[in-house]
Amino acid sequence: MSEPRSPSRRFSDLVEIMTILRRECPWDRQQTHESIKDLMVEEIYEAIEAIDNNDPAELKKELGDLLLHVVFHTEIAREADRFDIGDVIYGIQEKLIRRHPHVFADTRADDSSTVVRNWEDLKMKEKERNSVLQGVPDTLPALIKAQRMQEKAAAVGFDWQTWEEAWPKLAEEMEEFRMAALKGSEEEKAAEFGDLLFSLVNVGRLAGLNSEDCLRLTNRKFKQRFQHIEEVLHRQGKKLKDATLEEMDAIWDAAKDREGDSS
Repeated sequence: MSEPRSPSRRFSDLVEIMTILRRECPWDRQQTHESIKDLMVEEIYEAIEAIDNNDPAELKKELGDLLLHVVFHTEIAREADRFDIGDVIYGIQEKLIRRHPHVFADTRADDSSTVVRNWEDLKMKEKERNSVLQGVPDTLPALIKAQRMQEKAAAVGFDWQTWEEAWPKLAEEMEEFRMAALKGSEEEKAAEFGDLLFSLVNVGRLAGLNSEDCLRLTNRKFKQRFQHIEEVLHRQGKKLKDATLEEMDAIWDAAKDREGDSS
């Protein structure tokens, strides 16, 4: 059993605590990269939720949880003599310096689009990639992946200039999905719906929107309004299955009016 200790603001103390936990805590000791990877994903989404809620106190806590995962994975690797926290810190510093030659060297970049283009060029050369899309992880959620692929293609010039220019393609995909939904096979409907979603992400991106953020906001709005329907019906002594669609719509509209939202 280790000596009692108090928290500090030193990063080295966090690393030391993780080392102690790996040695003395049965649960921490049995974890592997694979066993905690999904927990790390969960922490990322909790941090995103704190950002969406504009909750700095919660964000501070969630960033601490993310930092814990960095230290946890690094300690597992250190025990196997693969790398340590110093290697992680050195590696990210080296990459930031190398990928920002307009700051730390003599390359010129007067706007953010030039910075992005230079970044992608450097990544292609460093990793000897054959495609600018190779760096987009297959494990990303589909909306995020669609937007990231579009952004990377745009960085090398494959893009419309405005969302208005992309709109006819969206209209085309919408009609193709409508026709597939009317008389196409399941495979055709799925393919055309995917094309429609991809085009919608593209139009939103060109309008300066992040599709994942937008849909997450709408999901939250739907959840709040639907739960309001449940609460109102419960107060009225009714169950959802006993209410008519007209009754539920009226409560939904009342929730919209209360929020001052026309959508």
